[in-house]
Amino acid sequence: MIRLMPKHPVLTCTLIALCCLVFLISPASGFLPVHGTGASLHRAQADWFQQWGVLPRTLWDRAALRPLLTPLTALFLHADWLHLLGNVLFLYVFGGPVEMRMGPIRFALCYLTVGYIAMLCYAAAHHHSGQTLVGASGAVSGMLGAFLYLYPKARVTSVFPFLLFLPLRFPAWLVLVFWLTLQWIATRQDGDGPGVAYLAHVAGFTLGFLYAWLRFRTATVGTPAPATQGESPP
Repeated sequence: MIRLMPKHPVLTCTLIALCCLVFLISPASGFLPVHGTGASLHRAQADWFQQWGVLPRTLWDRAALRPLLTPLTALFLHADWLHLLGNVLFLYVFGGPVEMRMGPIRFALCYLTVGYIAMLCYAAAHHHSGQTLVGASGAVSGMLGAFLYLYPKARVTSVFPFLLFLPLRFPAWLVLVFWLTLQWIATRQDGDGPGVAYLAHVAGFTLGFLYAWLRFRTATVGTPAPATQGESPP
């Protein structure tokens, strides 16, 4: 049986388009006048995140099944423009090559499963938190982990502040392991309040790496990836 692989990362681009579309029509963008301005807009944003984001303290309520769907819906929500652009950039840079290797079906399964479980990991660690959790960061981190396993010898162009923001090319394994180390260190300051859910990043990265390892451990890895360039890791 011949399995045809996609010539372009169609699903990756589709996920990016969905994230952008959801953000544009949501109160978070402030783009549509229907959501109001000022205090009305802030209330609409809070209601939006409460309805579709992950609220850890209600996620484990056995009497309600709906909260268990929010780790999926929250993957397509973003708090602001910077949050959105950071995630879609790295989804395109690292998710595209992963999709080309996995194929769209396995890529979709990996993306959604890893993103869902990463949300659950954070919610379990902060089960009393009343702060909503939104964003594709956990799923995108999973794509970074899968990329590390599938393309360890690829070279990526990165920009680091302590290197005077010079665009330099490094092996993927060096950049991604460095990024994971920073995320792991940051989990020590991971509180219940607003901020970055670093634990979801670490969980997503680990799960994505394990998914790729389980799926491709008997295959030859290290196939040259398409030219991969991007900013500093998310």
